[in-house]
Amino acid sequence: MVSCLIVDDSPRFRAAAASVLTAQGVMVTGEAATGAEAVTLAGQLHPDVVLLDIDLNGESGFDVARRIVGVPIILVSARAYDAYGELVDAAPVAGFLHKSALSGDAVRQLIGRSET
Repeated sequence: MVSCLIVDDSPRFRAAAASVLTAQGVMVTGEAATGAEAVTLAGQLHPDVVLLDIDLNGESGFDVARRIVGVPIILVSARAYDAYGELVDAAPVAGFLHKSALSGDAVRQLIGRSET
C-alpha cells in the first residue's frame, strides 16, 4: 500500500483528499499546512509520496519541493497545468495533478506503483 503525506493550506482540501485516497487504497500517514511542517513530516514519516499544493497561502510549493529530499513529490493545484507548465517540468517532482483529478490510481501511476 502506498503511503502519502498531504500538504495543503486548506483543511477542507486535506480532509477531502484524505477521504478520496484512503477509500482508494492509499494510506494517508500525515497532513501539513505549511512548507516547514511538510519538510519535518516528510523526514519523520518517510511516506512513499508527498502531495504538495503549489500555492501554500503565499508560500511556493516549488520552493518546498526543493527542500524535501528522497521522496517522490506530486504537485497539486486548482489551476491547470498550463498555468505552471515550465515550472513543473523544471521542478524535482514526479508530476502534477489537478485537484479535481486526484485519485489513488493517478498517484500510483505518477510514482510508478501499480499495487492497490
